[in-house]
Amino acid sequence: MSIDRLLTTVLRLYQDLHDDVQTNQIYSTTTTLLANLHNPLNVTLLTSQLLTAPAIWSRPDVMRASYRIISIYNTAAAHVRKNHLEKAIHIGPPRTGPGNLSSDAWAAAVLKGVDDQSNRWQHLLVLTGVLIGLEGNGQQSLSRGMRHTLEQAVTTAANLALQEAKDPGFTTSAGPAVMALNYAFPLLPEPGRRALDCDALIPAATRSMLGTDGLHDGLFLGAIDLDVQQAHERFQWLETSPSFRHLRQLEQKPLVSSLGAVSRLLAFAIEHARDPRVVLQAQDDFVLFTEKLLQQWFSNKLSELELSEEAVFLTPETLQTTWPALWQLLKKIMYSAVAVLHAVAARSLLDPHLRTDAMTPIVAIKSLKILRNIYFISSWNGSNAFQVYTFTYLTSIDNLARYPDACVSFLQDTRPANPGSISAHPLHRTLSLFYLNVAEHLPLNLPADACESLIVQPATTYLTHSSPLSPRMMELFEAAHSAMLSVLSCPQNAPITTQLAPFYADTLFSSFPVHISPRQFRVAFKTMMQILSPPYPISASQPQLAETLLEMVRFRSGMANRAPLPQSVDAHSQSGTPEPPMSEQSTLVLTLIDSLPFLHLDIFEDWLTLAALAVDGVDDVTMRETAKRRFWDVLVTGEMDVERAAIGVAWWGTKGGREAVLYGARGPAPETFMMSGAIVDNGGEMSKL
Repeated sequence: MSIDRLLTTVLRLYQDLHDDVQTNQIYSTTTTLLANLHNPLNVTLLTSQLLTAPAIWSRPDVMRASYRIISIYNTAAAHVRKNHLEKAIHIGPPRTGPGNLSSDAWAAAVLKGVDDQSNRWQHLLVLTGVLIGLEGNGQQSLSRGMRHTLEQAVTTAANLALQEAKDPGFTTSAGPAVMALNYAFPLLPEPGRRALDCDALIPAATRSMLGTDGLHDGLFLGAIDLDVQQAHERFQWLETSPSFRHLRQLEQKPLVSSLGAVSRLLAFAIEHARDPRVVLQAQDDFVLFTEKLLQQWFSNKLSELELSEEAVFLTPETLQTTWPALWQLLKKIMYSAVAVLHAVAARSLLDPHLRTDAMTPIVAIKSLKILRNIYFISSWNGSNAFQVYTFTYLTSIDNLARYPDACVSFLQDTRPANPGSISAHPLHRTLSLFYLNVAEHLPLNLPADACESLIVQPATTYLTHSSPLSPRMMELFEAAHSAMLSVLSCPQNAPITTQLAPFYADTLFSSFPVHISPRQFRVAFKTMMQILSPPYPISASQPQLAETLLEMVRFRSGMANRAPLPQSVDAHSQSGTPEPPMSEQSTLVLTLIDSLPFLHLDIFEDWLTLAALAVDGVDDVTMRETAKRRFWDVLVTGEMDVERAAIGVAWWGTKGGREAVLYGARGPAPETFMMSGAIVDNGGEMSKL
């Protein structure tokens, strides 16, 4: 069939609806025609008719049709570019026939076809396909003038389409426009990007990303529960189940498969929007979306699993196929949400409308609520260990911590439902972990009663837990320690510190070495000694408390187990080199040494001697040498202030400190005096002389 007859046939087919097979053939034929028509008027005609064809746009899945239009023009543009290059290098008589249009001429013909008979968002689909087909992947197929014209056309069409999307009557334009702009955005120059109407882009991109064109409000999580079955006391979620097929279909949606790029586009719009109200609305939309996501996950049987229980309670098929696929999608959602929140947090530091005393805590609370809602994802296998998350998280906390009333409000809204008991549901424990991690940063500006009710009570629940600890419970236990120490270290909480210090010290002793590592024990006790020593006010009202606790450490070190402890996960330096072996006894001795820089001057010298004697009591030679080196580090590396350093130097040099540390009760080895040049009896021939 000739190219002209093929064009006539396709134009006729455009006018009616067809089945999927026939529709795919229409798409394929249209691509062939666009790539091979040598008359620019026909290219213009085909483009104009395609954008109004009932065969394409009367079908229910508009997003799929929009994606195919971009693909058609991308593929056709690549063929046009290839034909043009082949013509340029052809030697001999000039070729005639199809495919002789230059890239500029073909692009100009397509531009004429995006006329007033079709919608602006449809224009954007065509223009995007042409741009990425001719100029994508570092190609330079167009002249400078034509590329500039095409870029301007993309920006203009995008802004007009986004304005259309604000009209409730245009229900289909937002998703296709955002999808097209998502592909075109990397190819736009900086002036073209800044010319985008970001105030209109934010609501359109948010709605498209989270709504029916994208993640569909997270409803896929709830649907999974219908297909999860019990099989031999394990959860089974088959690859052939309807919910998993739906998950795969969801992943293939253009706005879901390119979720990271969409989030970067939205983040750019948030950074450059003129109206801060659209930024706040986008944040509200993410709060609602993540709340629904959390609710859907809670209604899912799979949420009853902890990380350490996967291999125990999941069937092999689930563990190898459906389970990893689910978490891959959930992590994409988490990364995208954090990318958007990062832009909000960055803007909240610079925008004068968002960094007011009225708006700063509101923005911070909403960001933290979003992070809380997705914490069941971000806390899985350390998925939150990346810089963007850390910046967003800590910036939100720093902004919130300056407003005591907002801190109290946030803690009251997110505190565990039953702070006096540990929930049996893993998801509740995950939310409690997020709560304690945030609460650790807030006590400094909180009143004492709020600290006690909102931080101390929930933390105490986990500190007093005596059952074996799962990995999640271990995280909660450590977070509770950090939160408790944070409260005790605040000067305004001296009454609480006086009341809780003995209890907390007893908790430390009972937890070590089963529940906390040597490093954690030393850090916690050292912090306690710092809190109970000058210049903290409790040192004046309870001057004996610090020495009493230190005496408990010394007493226990004499009876502690001498056997080496197994190295814990955190017992490695950042360089990856394992720490020297430690026993329960040597850890307590090192804790004594760590506490020396904080002791009151009246008892400081006495405890130097007592610590030296404790070092000598370490049985293992390697562990004893480690303690000696730590003693020396404390004396010479600047951990002490000037007064204590002076006392330490005098004690070391003139009051027997050196001998006590290096030799202990054994004393130095006896010295042998001899004349210079003397012959030493070595048991050989000289001994017979």
